[in-house]
Amino acid sequence: MKSIETVGILGLGKMGCPLAGHLVAKGFKVIGYDPLAQAREKAMARGARGAASAREVAQASDLVIVVVGFDSEVEEVVFGKEGVLEGARPGLVVALGSTVAPRYSKRVAERLAQRDIVLLDIPLARGEAAAVAGKLLVYGAGDHAAFERCKPVFSAFASDIFHLGPAGAGQVAKMVNNLILWACIAVNDEGLRLGQALGVDPERLCQALRHGSAQNWAMDTQAERSGMPWAEKDMSIVLQEADAARLSLPLAGTVREAIKGLKIRLGLGMPGIPEHF
Repeated sequence: MKSIETVGILGLGKMGCPLAGHLVAKGFKVIGYDPLAQAREKAMARGARGAASAREVAQASDLVIVVVGFDSEVEEVVFGKEGVLEGARPGLVVALGSTVAPRYSKRVAERLAQRDIVLLDIPLARGEAAAVAGKLLVYGAGDHAAFERCKPVFSAFASDIFHLGPAGAGQVAKMVNNLILWACIAVNDEGLRLGQALGVDPERLCQALRHGSAQNWAMDTQAERSGMPWAEKDMSIVLQEADAARLSLPLAGTVREAIKGLKIRLGLGMPGIPEHF
């Protein structure tokens, strides 16, 4: 089976641009598209070739990595008028690095399979700093042979790569990861506010807690300072998937409201929720 030589990237923002740089550094040819000219220019400064559309990216690539924000954007770059399907040839692999609902990922895989295009789940975890450092975590899923073929590409920007099952399984893992992340952020906030109300400085308390059983990744990285832009989207995915599975997750509902309240208190914006479930 032919190895991957040219990698396309759709979405050249905080995640896609560092990915492009790592891939170029590892010797891959990279072509990318983003509707923002400034984003394309930044990727081109790292050695990628800019494209005018997702269609053009697909025409030139052996593997296309999608790292846009929402289901609706995935729909546009893959199935839209100038999308991947318009330029794809049979055998193309599309790796979905975006965080979307597992049910939506499965449907995308089914639709692409009708055109002999393989979809892999590769939702990326650990955030922007890990993307810059080339130490992302990949929750992979989909056709195992195709995944192994693409693994050298993923290794260019990820330090930990897992294959969890058929298409959709990677999105399930990212969904569960995010549920636990937001739960930790919510309880960290409540605990530190309680400590402050009882007279203990939150920064000093946090330093001490990191050495005990309360330690967690969100506390170590002070993840709430990222602005938590995807919290509402992530929790909507969790609760709608739970509804579809006829599963009661009362803590998940509480986490959604707790995170919403925290963002309101911090004056942070509220992005939309995913579409195309």
